[in-house]
Amino acid sequence: MEILNKILGTTLFSLGENQDVTVLQLTLTVLLLAIGLWLARRIEKKLSSTLTVRQVNQDMVQLFRRTFQILVLIALLTTVLSLLNVPLASFAFITGAVAIGIGFGAQNIINNFISGWILMWERPIRIGDFLEVGDMRGTVEVINTRSTRMKRIDGVRLLIPNSQLLENIVINWTIMDRMMRTIVRVGVQYGSDVELVKELLEKVLNDNNNVLKDPEPSVIFEDFGDSALIFDAFFWIETSTERSLRGVRSEIRFAIDHIFKQHGIVIAFPQRDIHVDGMLKIQR
Repeated sequence: MEILNKILGTTLFSLGENQDVTVLQLTLTVLLLAIGLWLARRIEKKLSSTLTVRQVNQDMVQLFRRTFQILVLIALLTTVLSLLNVPLASFAFITGAVAIGIGFGAQNIINNFISGWILMWERPIRIGDFLEVGDMRGTVEVINTRSTRMKRIDGVRLLIPNSQLLENIVINWTIMDRMMRTIVRVGVQYGSDVELVKELLEKVLNDNNNVLKDPEPSVIFEDFGDSALIFDAFFWIETSTERSLRGVRSEIRFAIDHIFKQHGIVIAFPQRDIHVDGMLKIQR
């Protein structure tokens, strides 16, 4: 026991005057960190699972997890400093000096970190929302403290800095609800019965189960085109992904092609009439 006490009482290094760190203190510190982090992770997973089972919004679950992690780190750091006999006042001075140095060199990281907390607190963007950022479209999967992970419509996953989501123009298609309006444009040949075309298009829209009845779909005779009479079919669907939107438009186009063939309506294609002057002289 004397040998063990001597080993545990051995000073490894000093943090200042009368602040020696012994083997025992260092061992307790390592054990405390290991057990504390393991226990905190178990509690976090358990509470997150409970909130998910109770159908709590995923954004609130994410906010809870981030808050819990920060509180645990603060508690562990305070306890470790106490075990090592490090005065909090002196540590605060050192932390302030380090924070100033880091602040100048990591402004973007801090900006993204603060932006992440704003996103999770104010919730202008939520997990599952369908976003349009510049020329990219995709669904939000995770909102982290530094960046947001978004799954693009082609399956590619993107990490977008949180500051860009606050500073730039972002189109959130599902911020209020899951309703989206879309359009299918079709051109029929000149001479077609335009009233019949409108009636057939309205029938296709009303027969599709994915098209919402409120707001009511509409068919517009848009223009006299160069090679066709242009009709636009506007309708609303309830979805949160670009894939579903394109799938419904595809169903509408298949149905239009089928019903037009049944009623003899021809879908136009670009064409040009060439008139040849028959009075051209033949040179020999």
